[in-house]
Amino acid sequence: MTSEGDVFISINNKLSGSGQVPPLKVMPLDGLAVGSDPGGSVGEYEPGYPIQGKAQLTLKLLPLKEKPATKGPLEQIQDQPDLPRVLIIGDSISIGYTIPVRGILEDFANVHRPPANCASSKHGLESIDKWLGNKKWDVIHFNWGLHDLKYMGPNGENLADPNLPSNKQQVPIEQYSKNLDQLVQKMKKTGAKLIWRNTTPVPEGSKGRVVGDSDKYNKSAAEIMAQHGIPTNDLYSFSKENWDKIGRKANVHFTPQGSKQLATLVAESIASQLKR
Repeated sequence: MTSEGDVFISINNKLSGSGQVPPLKVMPLDGLAVGSDPGGSVGEYEPGYPIQGKAQLTLKLLPLKEKPATKGPLEQIQDQPDLPRVLIIGDSISIGYTIPVRGILEDFANVHRPPANCASSKHGLESIDKWLGNKKWDVIHFNWGLHDLKYMGPNGENLADPNLPSNKQQVPIEQYSKNLDQLVQKMKKTGAKLIWRNTTPVPEGSKGRVVGDSDKYNKSAAEIMAQHGIPTNDLYSFSKENWDKIGRKANVHFTPQGSKQLATLVAESIASQLKR
């Protein structure tokens, strides 16, 4: 359990579950013995199952380990031996949740990411071989989308006005589907378990993007993932339902707390594949 109330359950050093509760500030009284709860709200009680002998709970408090300074999300990490290797691919949304995902999975996986914003699927095709490298990957959690659907000017102007006929989406949806198919084929060759993270929403007022385009691109991506049998981590639905709590106004990015909530979902999706 962390100081922020994150709880993780592991069996044989593999993450089996996670959640969040208020941190315990005092020793709980209830349920510390079978048949007896001295000083607590329950008191003496009859156990719900037969037991012979004496049950005793021993609590050992360990000193906190001093942790090295946290690396930035784009800094490369050193692998811990005997832990599986995970690769996160994505744009600035994924950069926002990389550090908290590493924190959640630090005892269960080496969580890597390319030292760059992975931008659009076009950029992905140009760099995927370099990002994959020649080492083994156990899980790859990936996304492209927000950079594909954004509008560019005729001279490469970034986040251009979608209402001007001269401005076009960086990667049209038909080409986006083709790019994703090629990218998936390359990633499948690594033997890693793949997780598609669908594209988060475009809120009202966002510059250079159109509300609703994430949904259109996600539907196109879903067809590709279905063809390849790849599960989807549906951050789109979660973000859309909770945007007022975790997202920014007129901006596709998330608050720091929002990125932490996304990280929990990302870590859970990765853990589910590591257990298989």
